[in-house]
Amino acid sequence: MRYRFDDYELDTDRFELSQGGLALATEPQVIELLVMLVQNRHRMVSKEEINETVWRGRIVSDAALSSRIKIARKLLQDDGRTQRYIKTIHKKGFRFVAPVEEVDDAEETPGPEAGPDEVPPEPLMSDPAGPSTVSVPASHSAKPAVAVLPFSNLSSSPDQEYFSDGITTDIISNLSKHRWLDVVARNTSFGYKGKAVNLQELGRQLHVDYAVEGSVQKAGDRVRVNVHLTDCHSGHTLWSDRYNRQIADIFELQDDITETIAARLEPEIGYAERNRLVHNRPANLQAWDCYHLGVYHFFRFTGDDNKEAQRLLKRSQELDPYFGEAFAWWAYAVILGMVYWDTSPTQPLLDDALKACDQAVSLVPNNATFHALKARILLARREYDGAIAENRIAIDLNPTFAAAFCGLGDSLAYEARYDEALDNFRKSIALSPNDPQMWAFLTYGALAMIFKGDYQTAVEWTERAATIPNCQYWTTAHRAVAQAHMGRLDDAARARDQLLLEHPGFSVAFAKEKLFYLKERNQIAHYLEGLRLAGVPETRADSANPRG
Repeated sequence: MRYRFDDYELDTDRFELSQGGLALATEPQVIELLVMLVQNRHRMVSKEEINETVWRGRIVSDAALSSRIKIARKLLQDDGRTQRYIKTIHKKGFRFVAPVEEVDDAEETPGPEAGPDEVPPEPLMSDPAGPSTVSVPASHSAKPAVAVLPFSNLSSSPDQEYFSDGITTDIISNLSKHRWLDVVARNTSFGYKGKAVNLQELGRQLHVDYAVEGSVQKAGDRVRVNVHLTDCHSGHTLWSDRYNRQIADIFELQDDITETIAARLEPEIGYAERNRLVHNRPANLQAWDCYHLGVYHFFRFTGDDNKEAQRLLKRSQELDPYFGEAFAWWAYAVILGMVYWDTSPTQPLLDDALKACDQAVSLVPNNATFHALKARILLARREYDGAIAENRIAIDLNPTFAAAFCGLGDSLAYEARYDEALDNFRKSIALSPNDPQMWAFLTYGALAMIFKGDYQTAVEWTERAATIPNCQYWTTAHRAVAQAHMGRLDDAARARDQLLLEHPGFSVAFAKEKLFYLKERNQIAHYLEGLRLAGVPETRADSANPRG
């Protein structure tokens, strides 16, 4: 079926919107939203109906719906003031108000009649709650979706069912705070309670990519929780873990377990999603594809990959100007390019990065990641008070957000609030030990400990960071500085030699340039003194002949 209005055509078979015969690039959810509004143009469509159809009942914010409405209006050259096509019914829903002509392709192009034994094809998607208004093909451009199934109660008493249900509910709630994930709503997930579930079939039914299962066993004064993350497409287990806790306060215990599990699940899903996209790269990249490919290159942590990340994230912005993730992560990629590689830390570029993060926050104000990334930009601008405030907002929005605790530790350290900084670094490390940025948590924490004068902790953390993939040369530099200040000059010299292998152009002058984000002169002087004690060359020209 095709729907025509003015010079637009909405084709439900091809699942695209075109203008004057030219297809308009946009996200699948926007097309599904338009189809739903056009097919129900005789009435108002409530926000609840849109949520049930477009997001399959998953937990999403009002801002997510507003973002899709804005994109749809922009495609139609409409806006919230004129409302020529999409009318807002205040606090209730939306209605498509332009005249529409229906074109039935079957009538325009006669085809062979179906024989009596032929069965019509099944819809591409199904939902256990009933058929949806629109059937949508699975798309690389959709957000990754996850279902958290009710955890099994393995305790001897059925009275403990409330505890396993509470664990499940809290994991759903904590995961849904990561706005880049679509999380199936509790009521839908609990429809599978007590049932044997084929996870690949579940993936097809709920249109989800990942499933979380688990069990809870409570005996005496101890609780054991097992949890598994499974790829619904392949059926492979991606991650599993076991948690043993002693019961003191049952509610505090529940919070501890669920926050820890949610914090560890999120980076595992992100890692799996990036790998899926890299290995099954679609021919025509959409905004979501460019975003995830950009983040994939971002986490490879090389100069060339950082440039590619910036390019892909910029392209994602162009494809969807309402896609906040593309703006926020581009800004962070730019900042890391300044700290590690050859992006120059100029004031105009720092201004552009802050503007991009402000754009992301304005699109989705309650996105914890956007606030944490804005904090990183403010830190690079040496606006530490603002960075502290933004990290605290991120933590309030998502108390399991490890990177925000790390960022808060950084910001506090550069204000010489070292004990508070250490508490936050330790929290980030405990929350997400499998995080792809773990080496960075440890390395940033080591720098703070150098400034504090706790050189032994700095050495221990850099040695631990060095075992993690993608660890960068700053880790080795920090170890050389810490060992030099401890008087271990032989160890410092060995670290210096390793540093010059990792980054042949490293020098005192280079370090001073790259530490642009520090404003305390005594911190900068202390660090550079440590480099000199370790025998690091003063300039790049001297790097071929470091002092012994």
